[in-house]
Formats: sequence, C-alpha cells, structure tokens
Amino acid sequence: MNARAALFDLYGDHLRSRGGRASVAALVRLLAPLDIAPPAVRTAVSRMVRQGWLTPARLPQGPGYEVTSRCVRRLDETALRIYRVGTITWTGRWHIVVVGPVRERPRRERLRADLAFLGYAPLSETTWIGPRPSPELGAILAGEGVRADRFDAVLDGDPRALVARTWDLDGIGSAYEEWLSRAVDLIGALPEDAADDRVFATRSRLLHGWRNFLFRDPGLPADLLPPGWPGEKARAYFEQEAARLLPAAAAFVDRHLTEP
Repeated sequence: MNARAALFDLYGDHLRSRGGRASVAALVRLLAPLDIAPPAVRTAVSRMVRQGWLTPARLPQGPGYEVTSRCVRRLDETALRIYRVGTITWTGRWHIVVVGPVRERPRRERLRADLAFLGYAPLSETTWIGPRPSPELGAILAGEGVRADRFDAVLDGDPRALVARTWDLDGIGSAYEEWLSRAVDLIGALPEDAADDRVFATRSRLLHGWRNFLFRDPGLPADLLPPGWPGEKARAYFEQEAARLLPAAAAFVDRHLTEP
C-alpha cells in the first residue's frame, strides 16, 4: 500500500466522519502501523494538494490538511460503493457517455481511469457505458475540460451478452476469489487480543484490497451476473470483518487524532 492510497483510505474510512481534517503529525502517527514513513506521508500529502484533493488547514493540534469539495464527492461516492446497503436495482436502461477528443495523453489516461472508477466501460475509444448514471460524472468531465454527450438508452438485444462482451467477468470473478483467499489469511493472522494499532493496520489492508475492486467491478445488478457470482461471497466476508474490526480501529484513530 503506497502513502497516497493509504491517505485516501484513511480520510474516507475514518476522517470524513470526523470533520475531514487532521494535523500532519496525526497523519504520520496514523499511517505508522502500515509501515509508511513520515517523508512518504508528507510527499503524498503535497501531491494530493496539487491534485486538488486536500487543502492546508490550521488546526488546534498544529498545521494540517482537510478535504476539498472535490475530495468529499469522491469519498462519498466511494463509501456508497464500498459499504453498499441493500440490493442494487437496475431499471433496464444504460447510461451512455460519448466524450469529445482528448489529445493529451495524460488527460486521456486520467479520464479513462476516472470513468472506469465510476463504473463505466468503453464500447469504443470515445463511447462509454454504465448500468446507471454516476453523480460524480459531471464534476470529472468539467475538471478535465472535456465535452460529452450523455444518453439514457435501452439495449436492443441481450443485456447479458453486452455485459459479457464489455466487462471481463471471468477476470473480475477470479480476482474476487483470489482476494477472498488472501483476506482469510490476513484476518486469520490477527490474534484475538491484538492491540488496536495492529487491528487498525489489518483492517486498513483489508479495506485497501477491497477498494481496488472499484476500478474493476462496475457494481452490476445480480440479474446481469453469472450464477454463483464470487463477488457476493467476497462482499459478505468483507462486510463482516470490516464491521467486527471497526471499534478497535476507530479507537486507535480517535486516540491519535487529538494528540498535539
């Protein structure tokens, strides 16, 4: 886990509900159990400031950083997908986005990564499709200065065939099975009487591995997935263990967040 990813997880999973801010010293203490050195934390923070995710803040504990409105939107979108409540329903309609040409390669790659994160997949170089509109889409397009036409459409054909052709379901399913095997080993290595810093580290690693699926799995409804979809078993395990480990992890965060 690199420092930037760990900071996103920390702000999203713990700090967002605690005002979205923390001192530099607290960030260093909170990432120490993940073996992330102070210079790496400071470098990652600086990078996130340049990218518009964090902004400097003067806190009672000293200099720190708080989330920007852009970061709040991303964290909230992420939380909804990580801690999904209930069953995803599908209207039978698809959201189609046709983007204008983006000539600069860095912008093009950034846009592709962001669209994939929001659950869209490419039908062609400029046309992307998703099972539902993302509330974050407009902000991403505006941030990259990209013009796009958007359509709400019904497929004339078999939606399961479209899904199988557009998303690598075999690869995603195998990734879920592999993640679940590693997650069981990770949790199994945690003693029952583990200190809260170790619980925090274990839960953070569990969350980080699960969060990576946001870049691969669009969150398709069950009626578009193959029978016995491995993602459901993996999700049940993640939700069970993330909830079980949360009290000790939260206690660790609360203790170190308020220290000077």
